[in-house]
Amino acid sequence: MKILLAPDKFKGSLTASEVCAAMTDGILRASPTAEVVAVPMADGGEGTSDVLTQATQGTWHTVKVQGPLGHPVEAGYGISGDGKTAFIEMAQASGLRLLKLAELDPFQANTFGTGELIAHAIEQGIEHLVLGIGGSATNDAGTGMAAALGWQFLDASGAVLRPCGGNLDQIKTIIPPKTAWEGTVEVACDVTNPLVGPQGATYVYGPQKGAKPDDLPVLDAGMKHWAKVVETTFAMNLSAMPGAGAAGGLGAGAVLFLKGQLTEGVNLLMKHTQLADKMAGADLVFTGEGRIDNQTLQGKLIAGITRLAKAKGIPVVALCGSLKLAPDELDTLGLASAFSIMPGPASLDDALANAPDYLKRTAFQVMRLLV
Repeated sequence: MKILLAPDKFKGSLTASEVCAAMTDGILRASPTAEVVAVPMADGGEGTSDVLTQATQGTWHTVKVQGPLGHPVEAGYGISGDGKTAFIEMAQASGLRLLKLAELDPFQANTFGTGELIAHAIEQGIEHLVLGIGGSATNDAGTGMAAALGWQFLDASGAVLRPCGGNLDQIKTIIPPKTAWEGTVEVACDVTNPLVGPQGATYVYGPQKGAKPDDLPVLDAGMKHWAKVVETTFAMNLSAMPGAGAAGGLGAGAVLFLKGQLTEGVNLLMKHTQLADKMAGADLVFTGEGRIDNQTLQGKLIAGITRLAKAKGIPVVALCGSLKLAPDELDTLGLASAFSIMPGPASLDDALANAPDYLKRTAFQVMRLLV
């Protein structure tokens, strides 16, 4: 019997690799002869670069770069085993997680550190970049990233501007670098928000980055101004592009500055982990995440896995810490069944501390049904 494991992390408790290890233990206790193939997964956000680095037998690199407000931070990224592809999450250098609540400032925060990570990877000789753009603290349309890669932004007097959300409305001229990297870029982008307007980068995501109600029209006006300069200079209309508003406009910036292609995160993960090939011949697929609820219905990871498995006629079982979906909603996801791993009422601390053991027990019980 072949069992494929393709879980996400259990946020705050276990990485996707640790989830796979616990599932494997439980499965083999019930069926010692089972063939277990572990493929840790992610949704294009936190943990994506680590998952893809492991999947390609790659190496992890740690670099000191600028954080969202210019302070030094240590950020990591991966390079595939063949040395050709870099896996970078912008949140490592420019993410919300790097700032305290009182420090959030969408006018001053920028993505310069993300550009430094990209520049470091380019120096290693990569030919391709996979960029995850979730969890940003920025609203700078990727201008900070671009500045780290040699782009310049000038005001009406010809002075070089510091790239940040508060200076977008001052940009008069955009100057590309004299030489540019010729590699290809895939951007893991799971939102469809346009760059500007009520559903754009600023109005939808600005408040979580510290923008007050009165700040929103000011920041959005700056984004509109930048988009107009881009259209005039490069004949590119980015304002209404689906996904352009992701990560404070980094979606648009990646298209302009990196010639990137915006792609659903789950599709990137399935491609680079070769999930379809590894799933071939499986009798059952295990997936899972910390909480399966209405947000799971809006997400794409489990739905993508079940869609792939359904095409091959393979049932999918999900294990989770908290299960909040009704049977018809599980049908919508394409799951054969789903189980909470919790044995009974428990505190959050208990749930987090004992998650590996609870996962082993539940995987064991599921397999006992089969063997």
